[in-house]
Amino acid sequence: MTITGIVAEFNPFHNGHEYLLSQAEGVKIVAMSGNFVQRGEPAVVDKWTRAEMALRNGADLVVELPFLVAVQSADYFAQGAVDILERLGVDNLTFGTEENLDYQHFSHIYADNQQKMVDYLQNLPDNLSYPQKTQKMWETFAGVNFTGNTPNHILGLSYAKACAGKSIKLSPIMRQGAGYHSLETDVAFASATNLRIHRQDKAFVDKFMPQADLFLGAPQVTWENYFQLLKYQIVTNPDLTGIFQVNEELASRIRSAIRSVATVDELVDKVATKRYTKARVRRILAYILVGAVEKPLPEAVHVLGFTPKGQEHLKTVKKSVDIVARIGVKPWDVGTQQADQVYALGNPQLQEQTWGKVPIRIIK
Repeated sequence: MTITGIVAEFNPFHNGHEYLLSQAEGVKIVAMSGNFVQRGEPAVVDKWTRAEMALRNGADLVVELPFLVAVQSADYFAQGAVDILERLGVDNLTFGTEENLDYQHFSHIYADNQQKMVDYLQNLPDNLSYPQKTQKMWETFAGVNFTGNTPNHILGLSYAKACAGKSIKLSPIMRQGAGYHSLETDVAFASATNLRIHRQDKAFVDKFMPQADLFLGAPQVTWENYFQLLKYQIVTNPDLTGIFQVNEELASRIRSAIRSVATVDELVDKVATKRYTKARVRRILAYILVGAVEKPLPEAVHVLGFTPKGQEHLKTVKKSVDIVARIGVKPWDVGTQQADQVYALGNPQLQEQTWGKVPIRIIK
């Protein structure tokens, strides 16, 4: 049987995600961001709610991406997720994209030219951001063109890179309906961005989300719920360079900007430059908020939930993979668990995110 992997955030889970899962084959394993997502933001609802929504709408097994995989630039995000899915026996990777292209071909190009492509990337000028360097690399070696508004396509290329030399088939699915950041409302599929904006609008949410009641009934948060906490972390930390990926320049820019801003968005705008993209700055602020430091990634895989089909698959990999189903005295990943504790401070209605939690079981 085909074992299909999907890397996701489901922030929040919407009709487009349900469509993607319906197009996937065999056992469907989702490697999902936890309570903080790739663009450096707290997830609008917690990981347990999002995992349940996925399991009720086509997923068989949902596992968690550690914080230092989930909150990373596209290449590291993809690499960390694919490594986890490969260990779980995935032989097929399905993802949504805005471009109808042969990603398997790009994966072969990277496998054949890996060192040349890495060297090319490292020799590009430092005034370019990492995404700009990556785009130049793909344009040079594979003739890929970028329109600048295709985040799923960029992630697709990161998956192609991550799967190079692995026995994983790439199965892109053309994205349906509104674009990634689209604010259109007269479409069959609304974007996650638009759903976050209209998260209190029951009619809108009902139209574009399966399991809308689960979402509407869950405690919700945005970056603004954490602004005072973030400010406290910045003004009381004598050396921000001790935080993951914070250099002297960023530390100085952040310290200077925090005195004159009233929101996270204002802070991001003040700190961002051509070299430091807004997404990178948001990730840095998330690291500061949770006190992230560089640590090895966990060997074990944390399970958030499964269906009977997913549970059967887990039994087949248990001998080769260390599976964590319940976090107790023995930690799974200290950094992720610390991030969960900070996340819970954003809304007093949020339930315990870590200790004693057991996987969600959905009987289909």
